[in-house]
Amino acid sequence: MLAAAGTLPADAPDGLVLLGELGLDGSVRPVRGILPAVLAAVRAGHRTVVVPAGNADEAALVAGVDVLAAGTLGDLVDHLSGRARLVPHVRGPLPAPDPVPDLGDVVGQSAGRRAVEVAAAGGHHLFLTGPPGAGKTMLAERLPGLLPVLDEQAALEVTAIHSVAGTLPPGAPLVSRPPFEAPHHSATMAALVGGGSGAIRPGALCRAHRGVLFLDEAPEFPRATLDTLRQPLERGTVTISRAAGSATFPCRAQLVLAANPCPCASAAGDAACTCSPLERRRYQSRLSGPLLDRIDLRVELPPVTRAAWLASDAAPESTAAVAARVAVARQAAADRLRGTGLSLTSQVPGRLLRERWPVPRTALALAERALDRGLLSVRGLDRVLRVSWTLADLDGRTVPCGDDVAEALGMRLQRVAA
Repeated sequence: MLAAAGTLPADAPDGLVLLGELGLDGSVRPVRGILPAVLAAVRAGHRTVVVPAGNADEAALVAGVDVLAAGTLGDLVDHLSGRARLVPHVRGPLPAPDPVPDLGDVVGQSAGRRAVEVAAAGGHHLFLTGPPGAGKTMLAERLPGLLPVLDEQAALEVTAIHSVAGTLPPGAPLVSRPPFEAPHHSATMAALVGGGSGAIRPGALCRAHRGVLFLDEAPEFPRATLDTLRQPLERGTVTISRAAGSATFPCRAQLVLAANPCPCASAAGDAACTCSPLERRRYQSRLSGPLLDRIDLRVELPPVTRAAWLASDAAPESTAAVAARVAVARQAAADRLRGTGLSLTSQVPGRLLRERWPVPRTALALAERALDRGLLSVRGLDRVLRVSWTLADLDGRTVPCGDDVAEALGMRLQRVAA
């Protein structure tokens, strides 16, 4: 407008991408989505962008572009007219990421700790059941710390999602650790998956991309809301359509569900439960079969006993120790899957898994009996095979053995308890 009015030379804005919101007082206000906008500008061949001063650190995460920070419209006019040039913004050192909760804080629950390790190693979804105080939330919160730190490309991808959502923490322009999202069970479908009445915003599932989506008290979520997760979890993307257009976001997150075994949620377990068998069945049926079918690992956590509490003086393994094993297992899977475009065992289609990496028939006897008895579907068998490969990777074996298949089957059928 200023160029058209003759206040600035007509060619003054040429080659610039101008981003931001202009206030009535002439200030240039920060906006959401600066990082993906700058990335798009670079892909389109632009090499200079002007952004609000409050967005400068975020924009400077992108390599190969000069970021000019403007605090007011006057700053931009002075730059374009040559009176006072804006210099490219130099981002300061990134702050150290916050420390992660330590797995060593979890008392007892050896099966739960094992399940979290397996979930991290193979990218498997996880369902934890148990009474209040058993450690379901503690275990879920420690899963991101077992995952590898995000590389540069992954960090930019995750940060871009949080930029659009407006959830970047102040002073921390880059998300370098796998995110952890834990929406309340009162969250709407739009809050969980994404939406909005105006600009489309990513929901908790998308914000958990390359990290963990934790749904505590999962049966309290509306069943229809939970079922909207099924296809995005399979595809790794979600498309949100509104009258003004549509947007597609990546959402390759690990799902962790947690639930009490019954509505009364007695901390003492079954012995003190006041629920009838019918009430327990109704409560547990709130999670649909198709959703549960996508969960590879299911573990029931018992109440923490006095004996387990007293035995906690013997320090269990720390997050750092378990994360080191997870990293080795992930590398083994990546080496095996090289050339397929996949990196995690949980991503391998069942048919490809059976054809390229068959498990010895001698190791499959227990799983085949479960299939014959109707305890396991063919799809469920594929998921057991995936977990078996992850267990083999964790233990340094080149092929799963019968013990791996048995352990994977126990986790699938929720017959594993700590």
